[in-house]
Amino acid sequence: MKKEYIIYKLSESIKSTSRIDNELFTKYNVKRGLRNEDHSGVLVGLTQIGDVVGYERLPEGLKAIPGRLLYRGIDVNDLVKGIHGENRFGFEEAAFLLLSGYLPNREELESFQSLIHAFMPLGQKTKMNILDLEGSNVMNILARCVLEMYTFDENPDDTSRDNLMRQSIDLISKFPTIIAYAYNIMRHSHGKTLHIRHPKEEYSIAENFLYMLKGEFSELEAKTLDRALVLHAEHGGGNNSTFTVRVTSSSGTDTYSSIAAAIGSLKGPLHGGANLAVMKMFDHLKENIRHWDKVTEIDQYLNKMLRKEAYDHTGLIYGIGHAVYTISDPRALLLKEMARDLAKEKEREEEYAFLELLEERAIENFMNFKGTKVNKRVCANVDFYSGFVYDMIGLPQEVFTPLFAMSRITGWTAHRIEELNFDSKRIIRPAYKNVAAERKFVPLKQR
Repeated sequence: MKKEYIIYKLSESIKSTSRIDNELFTKYNVKRGLRNEDHSGVLVGLTQIGDVVGYERLPEGLKAIPGRLLYRGIDVNDLVKGIHGENRFGFEEAAFLLLSGYLPNREELESFQSLIHAFMPLGQKTKMNILDLEGSNVMNILARCVLEMYTFDENPDDTSRDNLMRQSIDLISKFPTIIAYAYNIMRHSHGKTLHIRHPKEEYSIAENFLYMLKGEFSELEAKTLDRALVLHAEHGGGNNSTFTVRVTSSSGTDTYSSIAAAIGSLKGPLHGGANLAVMKMFDHLKENIRHWDKVTEIDQYLNKMLRKEAYDHTGLIYGIGHAVYTISDPRALLLKEMARDLAKEKEREEEYAFLELLEERAIENFMNFKGTKVNKRVCANVDFYSGFVYDMIGLPQEVFTPLFAMSRITGWTAHRIEELNFDSKRIIRPAYKNVAAERKFVPLKQR
């Protein structure tokens, strides 16, 4: 038989072998997606790192409340406003907090920043491997580079606290360099000039990333990126990529294998690629809605989208709704402030006003369209504004999702350290119930 026919036959078999009656999930009380019937998450672990709050659990059910995000017990709103109120860059401070569990004093912070810079340059072997890598997806290149770091680590399998912390700081430091270099090499493969800029000691991570990626940047661009990095650094243990870190770490595997798995999870369009989906939708709406300030015209088009009659016919308005947040996503509110200021600097205030009006009308139309079919309020999530912000900063779309990884590596490593330092270690192993009927083996000549 030809290989194409075998592949076709095997593929056709999936139609029946992968079909499971939806009623069976209810019969056996299966928590699909590890979600409860009220759409809250199934409790599978405990953590002291981050907390995501969008509702209160009352005897009569869930009550929507304004969203809160806490890093080691500190409200991220207070963290961001406190740091930026002192006109400082904050991502390094957030990383220190997540890794250690406490806010550093000035001397500790300066020492940590110096350590970050010392780890940021790539070793010659690593650098040459990046130059040799081919590919059109920076997330894929990032995952391969992380796995290669295992080779250059003199003690890669050591899970002692000291070694885990060293590896974590090394990864946090090198992600910006790897991503910036990988993108510039990708551009070079398409005939563009190759720029390899070395990180500067006096720059923050946000500043160094912009410098290595594109050379020039404004102070507001760097401050905005820094805020985005702080806001994406951690989001509890239940998000898909962080849970991947906890699952793989519970097996005792090495840091690089665990983080590479998390990158694979974040690469998925249902997780890390959401801001790209919003940007594509926003570009479409700018072209198809003639009057950006007319509520009736906007409402008509959004309802066509909800009825699956326009755009990509999925019935989705990207960037609206979240698994936990109900009334508001604190990250979206904080990033929206910077988006407003950046839009003024870039003379894109008309686009910002349109996006802000889209947010208001999308929530209103979604709730009206769904009616009693949806049992909770919805809000704009952080992805609704992050893509627009990155675009105004001058970042190419190829680095939008890698930028998410560059920030979330802090949360990933903090959760890995916590998972491996529980007093009672236990591999994460949930159950799946088999619902296939038993069959007799049939000899080959009788088939």
